Amino acid sequence: MKILVNRKIKRLFLYVLLSVAVFTAASVLTICLGLNNAALYVAIAALLMALIICTALYWYFRDQSKTMNEAITQIREYIAGNQNARIECDDEGDLYRLFHEVNSLVTILNAHAENEGRAKTFLKDTISDISHQLKTPLAALNIYNGLMQQEVQNSSELKEFASLSEQELDRIESLVQNLLKITKLDAGTITLDKQPQNVADMMGYIERHFAYQAQQQEKTLVLSGDEEVALVCDQTWLIEAISNIVKNAFDHTKEGATIRLTWRAFASMVQIIVSDNGSGIHPEDLPHIFKRFYRSRFSKDTQGIGLGLPLAKAIIEDHNGTIEVNSTLGVGTTFTINFLNPTKL
Repeated sequence: MKILVNRKIKRLFLYVLLSVAVFTAASVLTICLGLNNAALYVAIAALLMALIICTALYWYFRDQSKTMNEAITQIREYIAGNQNARIECDDEGDLYRLFHEVNSLVTILNAHAENEGRAKTFLKDTISDISHQLKTPLAALNIYNGLMQQEVQNSSELKEFASLSEQELDRIESLVQNLLKITKLDAGTITLDKQPQNVADMMGYIERHFAYQAQQQEKTLVLSGDEEVALVCDQTWLIEAISNIVKNAFDHTKEGATIRLTWRAFASMVQIIVSDNGSGIHPEDLPHIFKRFYRSRFSKDTQGIGLGLPLAKAIIEDHNGTIEVNSTLGVGTTFTINFLNPTKL
């Protein structure tokens, strides 16, 4: 029987069988000798047998409980990040076979994690190298394009081509920068410098950044929130995330539109909301808008590269935040971002 492979179970069975054998022998002997009060002796023997069996069971189950608690401790250690945590499985039996399989699973997971880490590092290095290699020719192309624009002032057609060329160069540069940023976030090579920051100051910076664009496109960016709200974050990266969402709002609204940037604090949470009264997002697209390079078949935007929102989501999640979107076609879109605020916990 496989159940008897474990030495602890064998010892338990041995104690039980030995107790039963001793009780049976004592009972038979008492009856055969015809001793007075034989029934009393048999009852005492039965009581002793029961006591021995209960004691053996108690010690066995206490030992099993200790073994299980040690296993749970090692599993929790592994979940907490200790990749060297292992469950001792130096015995035989089904339980220790299970422990051995858990240890094997941990080894496989560690190998997968190591391979994934190497792949991410390789991807980060590759994209970083490509990005740096592209910077010089892009800078040169921008200079050449600027010279061309100066030379074609008298030709409206060539001037238009030069303007379109500048837009495409800007688009390529934006793509390269966003790819580099999102790859670094994926690889975990960026250490966020989280400090208490005033949310109103950060939102004010975003407002100033988009002021010229809002004026050129005849749109209004409205800020609303408590001047005293603070959030523990990396100011540079969080501004990057919120700016990408605001830019998305500018890209999908028409002249005269209003884009609202609102923030407020709750008991243990800070909420930032970016809303607009633009064209809205088609219901078919809502589950996919945070996917990289996703392009909607309903969108009229031909300039977007599909990295702004995924980058924003990655940054927000690195701040232990969440982002949700609600949208109605022809009415507008609202992005709701929630951050736990440790200073309030």
